[in-house]
Amino acid sequence: MGKTAQRMANRKDSRIEPSFEASPGARSSAGFSVSEEDRVVPSNRKAAAKRKSSKAKPPRGGRGKSRRGVFGVLARLFYWCFVLAIWGGIATAGIVVYYGAKMPAATTWAIPDRAPNIKIVSVDGQLLGNRGMSGGEAVGLHEMSPYIPEAVIAIEDRRFYSHFGIDPIGLSRAMVTNVLGGHFSQGGSTLTQQLAKNLFLTPDRTLERKVQEVLLALWLEHKHTKDQILEMYLNRVYFGSGAYGVEAASRRYFGKSARDVTLSEAALLAGLLKAPSRLSPARDPKAAEQRSQLVLAAMRDEGKISAKEQTTAMSAPATRAPSYWTGSENYVADTIMEELPDLIGDVRRDIVVDTTVDLTLQKLAEQSIRRLIDQSGKKLNVSQGALVSIDNSGAVRAMVGGYDYSTSQFDRASEARRQPGSAFKPFVYMAALESGRTPDSVRNDAPIKIGNWTPDNYGGKYFGKVTLATALAKSLNSVAAQLTMEVGPNAVVEAAHRMGIQSELTANTSIALGTSEVTPLELTSAYVPFANGGYKPDIHFIRRVTTSDGKVLYENNGGGAPRVVKPDVVGMMNSMMTGTVEIGTARKAAFAWPAAGKTGTSQNSRDAWFIGYTANLTTGVWFGNDDGSAMKKVTGGALPAQAWHEFMVAAHEGVPVRPLPGTWKSTPPDTIVPDDIPSDTAPPAPVASVGQSAPPAAATQSASRPVRPAETVDAGGLAMPGVDGTTGSIKHPVPPGNVGGPVKKRQTSILDILTGG
Repeated sequence: MGKTAQRMANRKDSRIEPSFEASPGARSSAGFSVSEEDRVVPSNRKAAAKRKSSKAKPPRGGRGKSRRGVFGVLARLFYWCFVLAIWGGIATAGIVVYYGAKMPAATTWAIPDRAPNIKIVSVDGQLLGNRGMSGGEAVGLHEMSPYIPEAVIAIEDRRFYSHFGIDPIGLSRAMVTNVLGGHFSQGGSTLTQQLAKNLFLTPDRTLERKVQEVLLALWLEHKHTKDQILEMYLNRVYFGSGAYGVEAASRRYFGKSARDVTLSEAALLAGLLKAPSRLSPARDPKAAEQRSQLVLAAMRDEGKISAKEQTTAMSAPATRAPSYWTGSENYVADTIMEELPDLIGDVRRDIVVDTTVDLTLQKLAEQSIRRLIDQSGKKLNVSQGALVSIDNSGAVRAMVGGYDYSTSQFDRASEARRQPGSAFKPFVYMAALESGRTPDSVRNDAPIKIGNWTPDNYGGKYFGKVTLATALAKSLNSVAAQLTMEVGPNAVVEAAHRMGIQSELTANTSIALGTSEVTPLELTSAYVPFANGGYKPDIHFIRRVTTSDGKVLYENNGGGAPRVVKPDVVGMMNSMMTGTVEIGTARKAAFAWPAAGKTGTSQNSRDAWFIGYTANLTTGVWFGNDDGSAMKKVTGGALPAQAWHEFMVAAHEGVPVRPLPGTWKSTPPDTIVPDDIPSDTAPPAPVASVGQSAPPAAATQSASRPVRPAETVDAGGLAMPGVDGTTGSIKHPVPPGNVGGPVKKRQTSILDILTGG
């Protein structure tokens, strides 16, 4: 114990501290030491020495470690790509689910009805026009030219028959092209996706719309075959210039059906799909041709055509398509579209409209109008013309509304109201005959004064005593004015409306010279009762309306045409108006058939007319200018009579000759020599009311300015029929509404007694 205490005392006096710097000998003698190896972390100095040592002596197997490092990098890259792909897929699925949830349930999805097409055909089944939003009927894939689907697939979707609605290869290629190009130049959409967009979606380029487009494309591929999808696409896609579907586009650009399209034409149509408006041949035929050559090259690459076919198709010259639908038959189609809602209501499916129009006659009428304007338009200052032809049942057989539909769609035949001039006189004479006059009644053709108005004859020529037949044939203004005074303007207005004039007519004395405005269609229709024996049929363009599968929606059964003129009056009128063609102002219109009619020319030759008829057709022709400017001495017996003659000769070719209805023979021989016949261009002078000064006879009057009615006039001291001698006021007798009733007692006037009328 003493030793122990001593050792403890010694330790207390001399404490032993651990040392890391002592030598091995010192460690041994001290009995307690901690070497560097006993430390948990080696000193920096030792680590540095080891690093130097490792650099100086590279370990064996260094290349293997380097190789393992490269593979490690690739492995890590693959790993992270895989992770990103998983997360990308999850994100994509989330987006699809999100935008898909905003769509209606798939069970409610259905192909929307195609915009209905209205196919308008002639009386012999030829196409006049297509109307409706699409502008063309649907054509089956097996019906259209096989070049069309081949061209579209070659340039728009080469893997159409192999993908499932989405083309990953095409989409990847488009993405790479867009990235390398630095801008969006390719979409990568399949035809199925394009159809889905056209059917269901807006053209907005948003992520939501693209996701919905993909979902709808997958649904379309599931529900329909490839051929069905392609057919729907080709019948709905936009081809520019207002044409939806291949049929409308083929008619629009080539004037033919999609069934008859050639290889070069199919390539042009397929090329339009990239930019329909910019590449339209109606806008830029060169650009359309260049694009079509790319389509042909794509077809050659796909093995759809041979090198020879490609070369032949590429040699077709680029031609500019008309800027609008052409052909005068489009005036008819437009008129039918206006009438259709009243007959069948809203059009909800494809329909076929069978018309009364004969396309051959329609083309003949158009050619005649255009030829005369081309020949004489500049020389005579004539820019427009119109023609209407109606048969005895009221069916319109031809209607030309202007010189060129492509440059002006305004229909002058049914919409333009113009002064008819002397072409209105038959209603004056008809009212006179219904009041008891006959074609043999005599009037003194001499200067007359009605109030302050003096209706002059053309050229100031007068013929003295003439029969009414001669006065009408020569279109003598003074006699027409006398007859209007005798029967009263109201009787003339009533007769005109009864015959078919629908426009408002001003009941004044100058109506005898055609100062109230009418349309060519209604003026021509008002002559039809003269041609068919006195009946007024309903004027119509439409025979029948059916659905595409043949169900009849409307049919014109003719109905009952009421009699509006007595047979004896029809006979007398036809006898008188035959003279217009035989010895009167329309001798240029005469041809092999018995014909009658009346020319008309408004003030300063602003309008020139001839309305004539046979027992087969009634045809009216008008020439003038849209701005109302005067032509250069063009009369109704000139251009209108020539156009009428050309049209009627062609229309009656091979048709058995028939006489005009009604019989009437002049009792006394007509002593008027048919020479030195004046034109019917006497200007309709304005009428002044009593107590006001009338403008001079040569004064002009605007066509749009109403003529002031004359209720009372001074007959120059000579009592006229129907005039109260004490007051001077004219009574206006109106023919009975029942024209089939007893003949009205003839009124006898002092003029009748003095002149033997």
